Amino acid sequence: MKTPRVFTAFLAGLAAATTVLAADKVTLTVSHDLSIARPAETITVPWSKIAEALPGALLQKIQVTDAAGRVLPYQVTNVAPQAKDPKGVGIAYGELIFQHDFAAGEQSATFTVEKIEGVAPVFPSKAFARYVPERLDDFGWENDKIGHRTYGPALAAPAEGSGKEVLVTSGLDIWCKRVPYLIVDRWYNKGHDHYHKDEGEGMDMYNVGPSRGCGGTGVWDGKQLHVSRNYKTWKVIANGPVRAIFELTYDTWMANGVMVSETKRFTVDAGHNLDLIESTFAMTNAKQVTIGIGLNKTPTDKGQDPQIVTTPTADDGSLTQWVTQKSNGDLGTAVVVDKAAFGGFAEDDRNQLVLAKATAGQPLRYLAGAGWSKAGEFTSAQQWNAYVAACAARLRSPVKVTVAAN
Repeated sequence: MKTPRVFTAFLAGLAAATTVLAADKVTLTVSHDLSIARPAETITVPWSKIAEALPGALLQKIQVTDAAGRVLPYQVTNVAPQAKDPKGVGIAYGELIFQHDFAAGEQSATFTVEKIEGVAPVFPSKAFARYVPERLDDFGWENDKIGHRTYGPALAAPAEGSGKEVLVTSGLDIWCKRVPYLIVDRWYNKGHDHYHKDEGEGMDMYNVGPSRGCGGTGVWDGKQLHVSRNYKTWKVIANGPVRAIFELTYDTWMANGVMVSETKRFTVDAGHNLDLIESTFAMTNAKQVTIGIGLNKTPTDKGQDPQIVTTPTADDGSLTQWVTQKSNGDLGTAVVVDKAAFGGFAEDDRNQLVLAKATAGQPLRYLAGAGWSKAGEFTSAQQWNAYVAACAARLRSPVKVTVAAN
């Protein structure tokens, strides 16, 4: 039987797209110091190093492979979208990003970046963030594990006569997923009353209110937490397929005699239940303040009869909750603070808090996120706490990358 011409042409095109140009390759060696497994480890390489080794390389005409020859999904960030590039060298590119699952005991892995003649495929996105004007300035984000949202100016001051609720909060919400694909757009399309029920993909069952939710911040004066209002402005910096990056800014507020404003940068990686958040504070009358990063004490829907086990771990700078619910499944939440900034634990009437020192103009790094039992990965407090401990270890021990041209 003859092969159809259209199919033959397709195969020829596919071969051309993945044909590697001889001698146009670079080897990346990635290493780390831990003996534990590091699934979905995100590897970033400054594009300047790729461009130096592969002159003329373009983001749509490269291929990243592992030592076994498997083609890996990747992305290249664009740090200067309006930059002129008359020589076509990718002058606006920021970082090459891809992932690798390090097995337990695997402390080094090699990868190849090569030019190809055709165009690389478009990889399915597993990390996503966007402004949601159709829902009163919400900002939503997610990966293949968990979803989140937070609240913008319109929710703090809805139009008069609109009948919309008023909620003033800079807390962070959780959307619990039981599917790996992206759901933020689908759920906003379904509408409020639908995504608060599990219709097969998960549900928004987490209550934030004026609390910190899961990972919101405030200034701690030793007795009281002073918090900002809803975020003021947003900026998306990268949007998948491997990593989403965005920033939210918060207007100035008074914190026990100190005027403070905040910019949060979120890094959302595929395959991770915890996001990296970098909060940078501007302040008057002070060079350093104590920040409280919170987990809501009352996060469940009414009628769920919650049993909440909270586990502070000073050695990791972490605070976890395991929330057992009547019918909504069990929920793990966590905050992990960079050990260099960790300052202990506290609580107020709404939140359990991890304390950290923040210096004006310098990012305070921490992890925050959640895991839901109905997603199938975490079904006990022990599993959740072990996962958070591994995340804390990985935060303390980042991977190292070396680049060698072939």
